[in-house]
Amino acid sequence: MKKPAPSYETAELRDFGEILRGRRTIELFLQTPVPKQLVRAAIEVATWAPNHHVTEPWVFHLLGKRSIDACLELVRQLVTAKKDAAAAEFKVQSWAAKPGWLVVSCRKSDDDTVQREDLAACAAAVQNFMLYLWKAGVGSKWTTGAITSDARFFDILGIDSQVASVVGLVWFGYPKLTPTQQRKALDEVLTELP
Repeated sequence: MKKPAPSYETAELRDFGEILRGRRTIELFLQTPVPKQLVRAAIEVATWAPNHHVTEPWVFHLLGKRSIDACLELVRQLVTAKKDAAAAEFKVQSWAAKPGWLVVSCRKSDDDTVQREDLAACAAAVQNFMLYLWKAGVGSKWTTGAITSDARFFDILGIDSQVASVVGLVWFGYPKLTPTQQRKALDEVLTELP
C-alpha cells in the first residue's frame, strides 16, 4: 500500500518526482526520428544546469549521418583490434540502431577546482537534457568508453583534446523497451547530522 503524500507535496511536485524516478537508461530504440526542434529545445534546457561562476563549460555536438558513420567505422576498428571482426560487427550493428547521437564536451581548465566544478556542471547538463527528453517520451543512454577518449573520435567531432574533454556520448530515441528498476531506501543512503 502506498503511503499518503506528505502535506507539503503538491500534485505538481508528485508529478515531477515521478518523472525523475521514472527515467531509465534505454538500450533499445524504435527507429522513429526524434524531431530536431525537440532535441534543440532539450539542449537549450541543458544549458540551464548549475555551473559555478557561470562558466558554461559545455559544448554540445549533435551528430549527423556522416559523423555517425565515421564513429561506427571507428568502433569497428577499436573492437576488431581488441576482440575480433565478429564482435566488432555485432557492436557496429547495435550502435547503428541508435537513432540520435549527442556528444557533450567540457572545456578544460588549468585550475583543478574549476575543472572539477565544470565537469560536474556538464554532468548536470546531461541530466537536464535526458530528463527533458524523458518528459517528452524520448529515452536516452549516456555512455563513455574507449571511443570517447580516442584521438580519432576527437578528430571526427572537431574537438581539440588540449582544449576540451568528452563527458559522454548520449544516444536518444523513442524507447522500444523501458526497463524497471529499484533503488535503495532513503534511510540506506542518507546520513542526517545534528
